[in-house]
Amino acid sequence: MTIFQPARTNPHFLGADGQKRRYKPDPRDSRCGIVETCRNAFAKPGVRENVRAEAAQSGSVSMAEVRLVNVKKIYPFVSGEEKKKKKKKGDEVPEKKHNLQITEQGVVAVQEFNLDIKDKEFIVLVGPSGCGKSTTLRMVAGLEEITEGELYIDGKLMNDVAPKDRDIAMVFQNYALYPHMTVYENMAFSLKLRKEKKDVIDKKVREAAEILDITQYLDRKPKALSGGQRQRVAIGRAIVRDPAVFLMDEPLSNLDAKLRNQMRAEIIKLRQRINTTFIYVTHDQTEAMTLGDRIVIMKDGFIQQIGTPQEVFDHPANLFVAGFIGTPQMNFFDAKLVKNSDGKYAVAIDGINVELSEDKQARLSAKNVPEQDVTLGVRPDHIMLCADGVKGTVDVSELMGSSVHLHISTHDHDVVVIVPTNGNAAHFPMGSEVNMIFGGNVAHVFSKETEKNLEW
Repeated sequence: MTIFQPARTNPHFLGADGQKRRYKPDPRDSRCGIVETCRNAFAKPGVRENVRAEAAQSGSVSMAEVRLVNVKKIYPFVSGEEKKKKKKKGDEVPEKKHNLQITEQGVVAVQEFNLDIKDKEFIVLVGPSGCGKSTTLRMVAGLEEITEGELYIDGKLMNDVAPKDRDIAMVFQNYALYPHMTVYENMAFSLKLRKEKKDVIDKKVREAAEILDITQYLDRKPKALSGGQRQRVAIGRAIVRDPAVFLMDEPLSNLDAKLRNQMRAEIIKLRQRINTTFIYVTHDQTEAMTLGDRIVIMKDGFIQQIGTPQEVFDHPANLFVAGFIGTPQMNFFDAKLVKNSDGKYAVAIDGINVELSEDKQARLSAKNVPEQDVTLGVRPDHIMLCADGVKGTVDVSELMGSSVHLHISTHDHDVVVIVPTNGNAAHFPMGSEVNMIFGGNVAHVFSKETEKNLEW
């Protein structure tokens, strides 16, 4: 658990009357001045490294570094489409449609993609639909042609290498199992095509089945399996190939919520046991945060940020990343970045002046950021209810068991605040007035013009 406390150098804030005041927590907010957020235990520093070290001792497997250098994907216009566009709009400058760039060559799905993936690293590509993540994965697999740039696997240029010769295995979203074959036959199919010996095939299939706990289903056909079991078979079919790189394209999106949580845990266990390079695509940020060593956030074909789950959560590069990572998403306010009389940075909102923490001061000072109007971002579990602060009105109160999610209306914004109950019933009737405050160490300031984080 990572505990965030208000900056020790700033136990006060300035009220609307300009007087210095000490934080006074709302009695219904049990945190009493301490804001805390729970992170998945697997994301703690050092845990992943220990898991990888333990897995490495259990045996060696194929390993590979993957490098994508200035990779670009353009889908050309179909015959006659380009001429129709020119007749309607004339010879115009490249335009944007559906947030993707359109050029004379066609629609640009992936833009200048650069990424170095280490041996045995688990990389997650995450973003909304249409951002280019699946297209990027398919280019690595060889299922899509690379328009520009270079792809290297284990130091070898792979642009013109056939998919079967790339030493990769891919798990698809729709399982892609042969309905007329048993589970055993589905898993053994690729090995039969390689003309492996029968005893080798049998050994590999049964080892993979044991890892995935599907040994009892080897004689069944896919129609007799549940969605989760079918997905395990699809993963098993990839495991038996002992690939250098494992590719997964939204493998859990067809499962219900309970199965998805279960399979997510299974993939974490699987990664520990087979210990190879993974590239995983998802639109679910929870999967990205819990599975990845590093995550790559994409939007409209562009990389927005690359970092560990904790880095991306704590230091979002721009407004899009800040809003996309985290559930519920980060709250945004119109505020002003100011310098106090002592030269220290603070954010001013609704007559309240909150001084930023020392590390934020240092980063802003190093960049010599001037005073300006900003978009202020604060996560729901970093906001506290106090006796005096930013005023709002409760619209909706959602009891979640261990906490209450309050939807608060303030300055034409809908703000979500998470208030822990700690076993005590907290009552927030609709229409009740509340005051909100936050520590200077959990405030994120973004440029109004560029939407970039002003600290980075």
